[in-house]
Amino acid sequence: MIDKAELSNPTTHYGSGKRATREFKLQRLTGALNIVFTLFFVWFVVRLAGADRAQMVEVIRNPVVAIVLCLLIVNVCVHMRIGMNEVIEDYLDEDKTNRLAQRANAAFAILVAAITVISVAKILFWG
Repeated sequence: MIDKAELSNPTTHYGSGKRATREFKLQRLTGALNIVFTLFFVWFVVRLAGADRAQMVEVIRNPVVAIVLCLLIVNVCVHMRIGMNEVIEDYLDEDKTNRLAQRANAAFAILVAAITVISVAKILFWG
């Protein structure tokens, strides 16, 4: 049962309003950027359709392509982390489980971004 004191203080259950607003704006921004990056990604996939490894390396070794590809990866990972945090907040009620799941979500997003950016860098610098 929720008591009146808990309901009168929204931070006891709903968290920080400033953080939530920042996450909301960031999710909308990354979503809009994903639309722009989709155009690049379609070009990238069409350009590499039927290409062998040497042609793929040649395309990715272009610094502009590598930078945009890394930005796309980071943007998608940030958007993914925020979206999964929303799911975690909606469906996990226990505070400890919620925090653990959010930390695991953040770690996973960082790990995915780091591995893929390092992979692009490896192709860019070493072929």
